Amino acid sequence: MSGFLGVLEVLGLLLVLAVLLLLLLAVRRRWLARRGGTFECSLRLRTSTPGAGWVLGVGRYNGGRLEWFRFFSFAVRPRETFPRGEVRVLESRSPDPVEAVALTADSRVLALEKGPQTRELAMSEDSLLGLLAWLEAAPPGITSGSRAS
Repeated sequence: MSGFLGVLEVLGLLLVLAVLLLLLLAVRRRWLARRGGTFECSLRLRTSTPGAGWVLGVGRYNGGRLEWFRFFSFAVRPRETFPRGEVRVLESRSPDPVEAVALTADSRVLALEKGPQTRELAMSEDSLLGLLAWLEAAPPGITSGSRAS
């Protein structure tokens, strides 16, 4: 009988640990939202396979930077940062059928040039318009990116 109780205790501890981890993710998301305007935004991290490599995340406007955080992560620092003055919009497009499986239904894909590299972000139409407005509203003396088609 004591072996059965030991198994129940271990399962109970695992359940409590899982609940605490989910609670920690929720607290982190709330903390991110309190520090600036946030929106759901996927980032394409791998480009080796066509249509693959999308990771769900949260974009946050923080001063003159757009910061991107993984959604399912405990990190408090952004995985990717896009300084407003160093980003140029290359294009806006609908996701292809392979990408549409990994993205939300109303997503638009935005290609950004950040220095020598190109990054792709996927977000809702409203978030896309907000990002384009944020880029165009740069203070005087800072060149903003070109408008997407």
